[in-house]
Amino acid sequence: MGENATYIEAGNCIGKKKICQTESRLTAMVARNQHLVPITWGSSTKFSILQVFVALLFAVFFIGAVYMAGEYVTFNMIPASVDDMFSGDSLSECNLFSGKWVFDNTSYPLYKEKECKFMSDQLACNKFGREDLSYQNWRWQPHHCDLPRFNATRLLERLRNKRMVFVGDSLNRGQWVSMVCLLDSSIKDPNLKFMNYNGSNLISFKAVGYNASIEFYWAPLLVESNSDDPVNHKLPERIVRSQSIEKHARYWTDADILVFNSYLWWRRPHIKVLWGSFEDKNGIYKEVEMLRSYEMALKTWSDWLEIQVDRAKTQLFFISMSPTHERAEEWGASNDQNCYNETNLITKEGYAGSGTDPKMMKIVENSIDELKSRGLKVEIINITQLSEYRKEGHPSTYRKQWETLSEEQLSNPSSYSDCIHWCLPGVPDVWNELLYAYIFRQ
Repeated sequence: MGENATYIEAGNCIGKKKICQTESRLTAMVARNQHLVPITWGSSTKFSILQVFVALLFAVFFIGAVYMAGEYVTFNMIPASVDDMFSGDSLSECNLFSGKWVFDNTSYPLYKEKECKFMSDQLACNKFGREDLSYQNWRWQPHHCDLPRFNATRLLERLRNKRMVFVGDSLNRGQWVSMVCLLDSSIKDPNLKFMNYNGSNLISFKAVGYNASIEFYWAPLLVESNSDDPVNHKLPERIVRSQSIEKHARYWTDADILVFNSYLWWRRPHIKVLWGSFEDKNGIYKEVEMLRSYEMALKTWSDWLEIQVDRAKTQLFFISMSPTHERAEEWGASNDQNCYNETNLITKEGYAGSGTDPKMMKIVENSIDELKSRGLKVEIINITQLSEYRKEGHPSTYRKQWETLSEEQLSNPSSYSDCIHWCLPGVPDVWNELLYAYIFRQ
């Protein structure tokens, strides 16, 4: 071959799915050690004028086609970033909730307990004596894709001039604390963040530089109840006004992102339902089977959403039930034990303990399907199964004790172990990674 040879290259294929990113080059190259077929122009080749003209037209057409194909593939088929892989419909093609826990002490935890100034003593397990910190190092790995890594700065930009409100019980408050710690770690200037709490049901974390507010509102049963006081709510009898939600809802009507949960406080055979107000002595009280009372409350909740929510503005999410680990016999341990002293995960795929109630979640699903049929979208963030495996992730005895423990309790740590809430950093951080993925999906 002569040294003045022109080569056409095309068709480099990359990726597991053979996504072809076509590159076209018309380059003068030395043919030495090349295995490409050259189009050579030498005195030994005798083309007629017509042949040369046709060849030139073909070359121009071929090069143009390859160039356009390269532009299309490059800009329209390959995501600009990992986060973009979970935008639009691509997220719906992967079940983020089906997967496994992978130990990862390089990337996790996403923040340090001691460095989060807004950490709750209810969830700060290391602070209260837990030495085994492996519960902080587990990453959730979906079976058929990757969970996008939480980017605090990107989320704060999304929340600029907006309100994000978590509404529900102490488990939702734990997820809110997790979210605050995740965002707090990216705001280095202490003057650009603060907490606002005046003893009411509403607590607000403010990211001043973004004019963003991340809030929690205490409403453990969503509708009005006798457990609405954020501090004094441990009462022997639970009463709900299943048709009344406005007392709470007026505080989060204008939110841009709403994250609801309500499950644990319904877990009793019957709930007393009140028709009338708590101040009205003539109110009618009736014991109602739990599932029916839950259904009534969610009907009130969904009706309020349909009427009050700005569909062009507000994103809506419902966090599924968080499992408890109070019966060790369910995972093969002693009958009289619970999550106390547990340091390992449950490895049985599909494990489900008695701390969850599928019938309740079916009611949630039906309520949300009904809203969808009326044109209102609420995403369920299904944290239930992935959390079932994490029996070692609870505070157990490693938390602030609000009441003095008796000698009998001290002699039996299982008796006062918290196997309901979750240590932070820990499991709720993954709930927020899932929430993050869905926020950017829309």
